[in-house]
Amino acid sequence: MKKVLVLLITICCINQAKSQVLISLIFGDKLNSPFLEFGLEGGINLSDISNLESSGMNPGFNLGFYFDIRSKQNPAWMINTGVIVKSPMGARQIPVYSLEDENLDNTFAGGTVDREIRYFNVPILIKYQFKNRIYLKTGPQFGLLASAFDQFKNEINDNDVVYKKKIRDQIRVIDAGVAFGTGYHMNVGNGLNITIQYYYGLVPVMKGDGPNVYNRSLYFTAGIPIGKGKAAQRRAEKEAELNKIILPEDEVPKPKN
Repeated sequence: MKKVLVLLITICCINQAKSQVLISLIFGDKLNSPFLEFGLEGGINLSDISNLESSGMNPGFNLGFYFDIRSKQNPAWMINTGVIVKSPMGARQIPVYSLEDENLDNTFAGGTVDREIRYFNVPILIKYQFKNRIYLKTGPQFGLLASAFDQFKNEINDNDVVYKKKIRDQIRVIDAGVAFGTGYHMNVGNGLNITIQYYYGLVPVMKGDGPNVYNRSLYFTAGIPIGKGKAAQRRAEKEAELNKIILPEDEVPKPKN
């Protein structure tokens, strides 16, 4: 468990998703055991912000690590956790607001604004897997704000004009809510996890006294165990070593004359 905690802390300090792949390749086989599955998980998520005038869901890509920690008493029950390092949320085409600059306001009048908020998300879910390999999971999810910006867009004389405004200081640093989902653990290779999961935010996104708005996000992900096969092979080799029977010298059969 110490290795798991060290890795979680390390992941939280990483800003580039490529570094995740390197860490998973290094530590994957060392973290997997009969009661712990470690892997890389990623996919797409469609997000929105409740009570905010917008048009359509905001699409994005997510990527992170997951851990399935199984109960030794009943392996069907487990804790599903990890860190989603790349997980953009937000909303599309919210109304244009004043940038307190006359030239910018004139430029983007009649345009649209896309809001993107990026978090490091940590779900801590209870997961139950049925005998048919379908599973259900639910529990809290916590988010740590990484960055946030509004992207203003307009088309002038057939040219796209874009302006990005950082709004991190307007967003609450901590996000929290409830996640619930279902999926299927394939019985092929090391076992691919296909999951559909929904996140329902319970903490207001914005600071200040304005109307409360909340994060909502629908995830479609695939989880791939990393190093599971190598870990199983190493355990089998150790068991084979332990099962070797070494006969004492005086019990070794002697050739007949």
